[in-house]
Amino acid sequence: MSLFIFLTVVQAIVAALLVVVILMQKSEGGGLGVGGNPSGLMSARGAADFLTRTTAILATVFVVLSIILAAMAAGTSSSGGLDTSLDRTVAPAGPPVSSDPLAAPAAPAAAPAADPLAVPPAKQ
Repeated sequence: MSLFIFLTVVQAIVAALLVVVILMQKSEGGGLGVGGNPSGLMSARGAADFLTRTTAILATVFVVLSIILAAMAAGTSSSGGLDTSLDRTVAPAGPPVSSDPLAAPAAPAAAPAADPLAVPPAKQ
């Protein structure tokens, strides 16, 4: 279980890094592209290549982590079958409801004898 939590945290970090790297790339509208030195790695082309490679690597890591986490989650939720322990019988209908708001409430119907939750009538 602790490996699952660790991988989930790693995936969240990878997702955040992926968002940051994608936003740093220069787009048609300018984006949040960061300018730099015209030579070397920080030239416009060098930075674009670096960010493109970083995006591809982070996206691959994110997809692989997603598959691993899905497989781990499916492996831990091994249920034996359907749960048939719940009673799905229909409850008896309550007293009829009057459309007149000032009418006296109808007397409650007697509970069936087989109802385990029925309250016995009070002795007078």
